[in-house]
Amino acid sequence: MQSDMFREMRRKRQLLPIEESVGILERMTNGTLALHGDDGYPYAVPVSYVYAEGKIYFHTAVKGHKVDAIQRNAKVSFCVVEKDDVKPAEFTTYFRSVIVFGNARILMDEGEKQLALRLLADKYSHGEVGLEAEIAKGFNHLLMVEITVEHITGKESIELVRERNDCSWH
Repeated sequence: MQSDMFREMRRKRQLLPIEESVGILERMTNGTLALHGDDGYPYAVPVSYVYAEGKIYFHTAVKGHKVDAIQRNAKVSFCVVEKDDVKPAEFTTYFRSVIVFGNARILMDEGEKQLALRLLADKYSHGEVGLEAEIAKGFNHLLMVEITVEHITGKESIELVRERNDCSWH
């Protein structure tokens, strides 16, 4: 999952272990997808997603900016913020976030699409009655996108690193 083609993080003390980064991806419910947009402009858009076994899945409309961008260039990045605690008196923010780099593809196989949609629906529906009917109703009116994760970097503020280190002494 990690690769030499990606930059090393400069502030290594703030690097989260890979297991914690994956845990954040599993727990959180939305992130910002960054794509190569129109006319060379970056295009960043929030999406609800599910992370499973090294892949991120989300749904999108059949046509639109995301679809056009993915078809033009499959390389994407995806950012999830777990913590964003502004500390005005300290002139800082206590943060924890994860950035993923990977390749996106629109799932064309009906079985893959169904599996991805079910993973997404299960995460957000919490076993609600009527889930199957909702999946069937929307199935032909949306696309499912899979991001194969190539690189993950999790980072937290130095203050959280210090808190963690202080706790480990007690």
